[in-house]
Amino acid sequence: MDLKDVVREKYAEAARRVQPGGTADCCDKDARSGAAPCACDPITSNLYAAADLAGLPVEAVQASLGCGNPTALAQLVPGEIVLDLGSGGGIDVLLSAKRVGPTGKAYGLDMTDEMLALAEENRRRAGVDNVEFLKGEIEHVPLPDRSVDVIISNCVINLSADKDRVFAEAFRVLRPGGRLAVSDVVVRGDVPPEIRRSMELWVGCVAGALEERDYVARLRRAGFQEISVEPTRVYDIEDARAFLAGCGIDVERVAPLVRDRFMSAFVRARKPEAA
Repeated sequence: MDLKDVVREKYAEAARRVQPGGTADCCDKDARSGAAPCACDPITSNLYAAADLAGLPVEAVQASLGCGNPTALAQLVPGEIVLDLGSGGGIDVLLSAKRVGPTGKAYGLDMTDEMLALAEENRRRAGVDNVEFLKGEIEHVPLPDRSVDVIISNCVINLSADKDRVFAEAFRVLRPGGRLAVSDVVVRGDVPPEIRRSMELWVGCVAGALEERDYVARLRRAGFQEISVEPTRVYDIEDARAFLAGCGIDVERVAPLVRDRFMSAFVRARKPEAA
């Protein structure tokens, strides 16, 4: 399978886990036993305040595989149109819909049928009407030019093998003055080549992470301005051991080489008004 197929299967399995009879808490159990699936934890844990999750279906929370809370980052206001790239079980779309209110709208884009079905069921159970889930790839957004005010994403852009295309599409669908506000895994400095070659670490949000300066440069080439990268969590050596475990890598040798280099970050940018 190619990278996209591997990513699709990982997220399909994540959706199946939260269905009745699934094993939604398997990551936590495995992590506690010291046999965590590759990159299962700590990147995706403890991201939302209890107040954010009130009223959301538990399946939306359990299916979240993000690395931050982009809905808080984006500072959404009533009436805005929001697009979530790689919306998964829909948690950030539902949170966005609350923030933009009935005069606004939140789109979720995902390529995985199982996640789309789960997200639609979560939307129904949450009783939210100003939401629409779309099937598609973040490199090919099925929306018109200049059609959204804000783009969010939660630990998904790093999964793409064509990030320049993702940024170009984001720029295209944003209205002039529109905002990009994403949570993503970012790297500071070089990392060992065996990490970049690991398919397991690609789908675990690690191997495909851009170096911080490269992230900024690519956004600038796409046309964005006012670009900033704000670290929210820097992964120490114990975190590195956790996300490297089970990936066919010499953890004790490699973990010290990447301590404090990987981080979750809020990435902000704006499309110029004159664009």
